[in-house]
Amino acid sequence: MTDIKQNLIAGHWMAGESTIENLNPSDTSDCIGHFAQASNDQLQQTLHRAQQAQREWAAYGLERKQAVLMNIGNEMMARAEKLGTLLSREEGKPLAEGKGEVYRAGQFFTYYAAEVLRQLGENADSVRPNIEIDVRREPVGVVAVISPWNFPTATASWKIA
Repeated sequence: MTDIKQNLIAGHWMAGESTIENLNPSDTSDCIGHFAQASNDQLQQTLHRAQQAQREWAAYGLERKQAVLMNIGNEMMARAEKLGTLLSREEGKPLAEGKGEVYRAGQFFTYYAAEVLRQLGENADSVRPNIEIDVRREPVGVVAVISPWNFPTATASWKIA
C-alpha cells in the first residue's frame, strides 16, 4: 500500500482528487513519495481560508508580527541542514546549495521581521497649499506564489515574508 502525503488545507489534512509520484531527479530510483494533488474546489477553499487568515494577521500588533516572522526565520536557519537535505533530494541540486537556500530563506524572514518595526514612510511636497502628502506602504492581501523550480524555498520565502 502506498503512503500518500495529503494537503494541509484550512488546518486539516486532506486527500486530493489525484496523486503524483515525486522522484529524486538526481537518482530516479529514489521515490521521495506520493503526493495528493488538490482539486479546484480545494484550491478555492484554501484561498478563502487564506483571506480569513490575512484579516486575522492584519489585526496583530507590530510586535506580534515581528515575533512571528523572527521565529519562522530562526527555525528555518536552525533546521537548514535537515530541510536543505530534503530540498536537495527533491530538486536534485547539490546538498550545499539546498542547505544554503533554506538558510537564506530564513534570513529573508528575519530581515522582514526587523522591517516590521522600522515602519518607514515618506512625505512629499504638494503643489497645493495646506495639503500634506503622506506615503505609506501597506500589504495588499493574499497572493499566490508560483516559485521557480531552481530556488523554490528562497523565492517563495522572499515573497511570503
